[in-house]
Amino acid sequence: MATVSPSWAYTLQLPHDPRAPGIARATLRTVLAAHDLAELSPTAELLASELLTNAHLHTRGPYALRLYAAEPDRLRIAVWDTDPTVPPGFSGGPVLVPPDGAEHGRGLHLVRACADAWGVSVLRELGASKGGKLLWAECVGAG
Repeated sequence: MATVSPSWAYTLQLPHDPRAPGIARATLRTVLAAHDLAELSPTAELLASELLTNAHLHTRGPYALRLYAAEPDRLRIAVWDTDPTVPPGFSGGPVLVPPDGAEHGRGLHLVRACADAWGVSVLRELGASKGGKLLWAECVGAG
């Protein structure tokens, strides 16, 4: 008899602290290992790292890592932050690759190149909700 893996989700609230992305990556590795998805760790860590770093560098408030699996071998990695501004490239336009020697600007290009799917949701302020945006990327295992 075949079994169906239930969907699961985790959210890690993070302060605006330079150590937060590293803590989030360690949490991601632990969650994937707990769900027998360690094979996704290299790609998932890269995607999470780029999204988390983007939130840390371009916003001033807190942010959050959200992990969601509705299918056994598909992981959605999302990062919420308080700024509703969608970065270039996530709004459907081209991602400009920075010139050689530039120290920043390759993160979202890497996300689009490595993710099996990616997108953005702009969140409106509703009651206690803080609004902002949710950048997400998905990776799929060999299954």
